[in-house]
Amino acid sequence: QVQLVESGGGLVQAGGPLRLSCAASGSIFRGNTMGWYRQAPGKQRELVATITSGGTTNYVDSVKGRFTISRENAKNTVYLQMNSLKPEDTAVYYCNLKFLLYDYWGQGTQVTVSS
Repeated sequence: QVQLVESGGGLVQAGGPLRLSCAASGSIFRGNTMGWYRQAPGKQRELVATITSGGTTNYVDSVKGRFTISRENAKNTVYLQMNSLKPEDTAVYYCNLKFLLYDYWGQGTQVTVSS
């Protein structure tokens, strides 16, 4: 079993930065992919960014150039540096870890961007 604990959410003004962290614990195997998803009110959960254990990244078009995902494999931790935040980035952000058929989620952290 894997547990994911997010931190770093909060309220920020448009244009400002925010950094999310997610620490994984439990039975973690190499070769996993970690990532961030978000869900705004009334909308479906969407992928924001993912990063493999080898460092390959993937971003949704709407955050390219503003968000950066990174990870520390030794700490089983993934980060999401969010810059130039926009009100439309407001959502609950969820940490995710995938390995083979296993799919784990954190409890979510609220990010609110005021205009």
